Amino acid sequence: MTETPLLHTDRLELWRPRIEDLPGLVELVAHEDTRRFLGPQKPDASAQFERLLRNAGSWSLYGYGSLFARLPGRDAIIGSLGVFHTWRGFGKGMDDAPEAGWIIHRDHWGQGYAGEAMQAALAWFDATHGPRRVAAMIEEGNLASQKVAQGLGFAECGRHRLDDGAEVLLYERLPG
Repeated sequence: MTETPLLHTDRLELWRPRIEDLPGLVELVAHEDTRRFLGPQKPDASAQFERLLRNAGSWSLYGYGSLFARLPGRDAIIGSLGVFHTWRGFGKGMDDAPEAGWIIHRDHWGQGYAGEAMQAALAWFDATHGPRRVAAMIEEGNLASQKVAQGLGFAECGRHRLDDGAEVLLYERLPG
């Protein structure tokens, strides 16, 4: 694994995940406000270990995945974001596709970190893997994430009701 950030923005370092990041990932999603739009997943170490393994699998099999955002020179994870490979299982352009997603620690909301980091991650993805369609899924009511998606060039392309009853908006960012 790399011991230096993969990407830098004006205010952030974006790191590929490491096993040592598990406690930080648990802390990232510990507050219920952060989890409000993340589905039924629990904030415990077991569930976050599965998230970490899925992310490592995306990096290993596809050459891209989520990154952990940190303030420069600090260890604390303030976000998990990027483009990862997914298979949601309900079609509608969400299976076997690159998907963008972002989670920002509650203490850092409203500071523009999600958009800043995702601009860097998407630029890296396009330069490394070529411009292509990227999907995103945002739960209905998550206005902050909808605004980030629109700012990144994503357009709403559908809706879907998840097994847990949540209504999600489907987005896509087309090449060009």
